[in-house]
Amino acid sequence: MIFTRQDLPVLPNPEHIQTGTAHGAYTLADSEGTPQVILMATGSEVSLALEAYHELRKDGIKVRVVSMPCWELFDEQDSAYQESVLPKRVNARVSIEAGVTTGWHKYIGINGVAIGIDHFGASAPYERLYQEFGLTTGRIVDAAKGLIK
Repeated sequence: MIFTRQDLPVLPNPEHIQTGTAHGAYTLADSEGTPQVILMATGSEVSLALEAYHELRKDGIKVRVVSMPCWELFDEQDSAYQESVLPKRVNARVSIEAGVTTGWHKYIGINGVAIGIDHFGASAPYERLYQEFGLTTGRIVDAAKGLIK
C-alpha cells in the first residue's frame, strides 16, 4: 500500500516498479548509452526527479532516474545488479529527499549533491515547503548541470 496526502502522478509500468522495488532500487527512466548524471529519489520526490529528467533531456543531457525506496534491499543485491542501476563510472549524482539527507552520500559519492531538508519544525502545505527549502525541479536541474560541467 502506498499513501500520500499529495496529489502525485501515477507512474507507468507497475510490473516494472514492483520488481524494482523488491530489489530496493531500480532505473525508472534512462537515456541512450551511459548517462551523464543520475537522479535518485524515493517516495513522493520521484515525481520531482522525473520532471527534472524531462527538463535535462530538453537540453541534450543524458540522465537516468533511479527510484530508491529501500537502501537495505539495494545493498543486499549482487554487485552486478547494483552496477546496472548505479554505474560507478557515473559520479555526477543528485539525491532528492523531502526528509534529511543523511545516508544519501553512500550513493551519491563525495562529489554528489544531496537535496533535502536537514531540519525539523516547519509546517505548511508541501508546495510551500518545497519552494521554501529548495525541493524544486529548477534546483535539481541546476545541481545536475553543475555536476556535469
